[in-house]
Amino acid sequence: MTLRNTSVGLNTTAIHAGEAPDPTTGASAPPIYMSSTYVTDQVAGFSAHDLDDEAGFLYGRWGNPTVAMLESKLAALEQTEDCACFASGMAAATAIFLTFLSAGDHVVVSDVSYAGVAELARDTLPRLGIDVSLVDMSDLAAVAASMRDNTRLVHCESPVNPIGRLTDLAAVAGLAHQAGALVSCDSTFASPIGQNCKALGVDLIMHSATKYIGGHGDALGGSVAGSAENIAKMRAEASIHHGGVMSPFNAWLIARGASTLPLRMKAHADTALKVAQWLESREAVTRVIYPGLPSHPQHELAQQQMSNMSGMISFQVGSAQQGRAIAERLIGHLEIIHHAVSLGHHRSLIFWMETQGLMETSFRLQGRALESYRAFAGDGVFRLSVGLEDAEDLVADLSQVL
Repeated sequence: MTLRNTSVGLNTTAIHAGEAPDPTTGASAPPIYMSSTYVTDQVAGFSAHDLDDEAGFLYGRWGNPTVAMLESKLAALEQTEDCACFASGMAAATAIFLTFLSAGDHVVVSDVSYAGVAELARDTLPRLGIDVSLVDMSDLAAVAASMRDNTRLVHCESPVNPIGRLTDLAAVAGLAHQAGALVSCDSTFASPIGQNCKALGVDLIMHSATKYIGGHGDALGGSVAGSAENIAKMRAEASIHHGGVMSPFNAWLIARGASTLPLRMKAHADTALKVAQWLESREAVTRVIYPGLPSHPQHELAQQQMSNMSGMISFQVGSAQQGRAIAERLIGHLEIIHHAVSLGHHRSLIFWMETQGLMETSFRLQGRALESYRAFAGDGVFRLSVGLEDAEDLVADLSQVL
């Protein structure tokens, strides 16, 4: 269902978009349809390509009512025509690359991105005959210089994981569209609340829904929002042929989380700013990277393109040896913040991410690209995902090791 009144507020959209009382039972909460197949009263071909928009549901990989409900909700939040959901954020990223790229095509990818995407771009895509340019997306001259006649896609991430560097999305989108390329952006750190990617020119807005959209750390999922034409291409290619579709139960859990996303993101950002300001006051902390702080090197850009600064903080503590020592202490002393990977949950999470290790595995940067990374990360950063706890309690917890 689409809200008839499209001028409703953000909170109302998050709660009601895609949902309606169950027509059979009157249940207010959306049901979970766990069926893998559906009875049909039509004679149709066996291929999903034989289906039209009026065919309804036929097989679980081709479509599911609970997943469709979440897709409608996320499309409304992103202000796009459509959205497709996948089994994970990586499935969503892979769906973008393998739907819109073929052997002989060229793609420009942010040289710092989620580790799985970074490794996919460096290892898998070249093996499939796709030419990849890895570019610091904060350097617009480098982005412009990377464009070619066969460039089909520019994949951004803003803020980038794990260092919080920003991409001027409107400027990059302008360069890409001038070259005839699509623009995709992993907006997981910002969430659909944090930046209006569509208004900034992004064609394919990607999220790991496991993170802020779901918000509770209990369901894997990914999403891509965009035009009806582009999303239809992704469903035909990725959902049907690759098979990385979202579980109906996960869709139900993530939709429940999405309903409170605007409220949660405000709380995440408010608390993160307090924690970031406290971190800047600590002698043991040598640098704090948070878009909401005036000290962020791209704070002006953050104010221009982000409406919510999110709950993601990166901070340095000096050398890699000092970072490892503090990481060992926090494992044994933290009582509220969990030492764990992932982000965007209601619980606060922290993890040490050493520069040298990431250079050897995921990023493999050299020269100016490595210098740019180290300008944000030094020898390594603690990535802190600020949850929904009280700021005073998080500060007290961190005070045990900082």
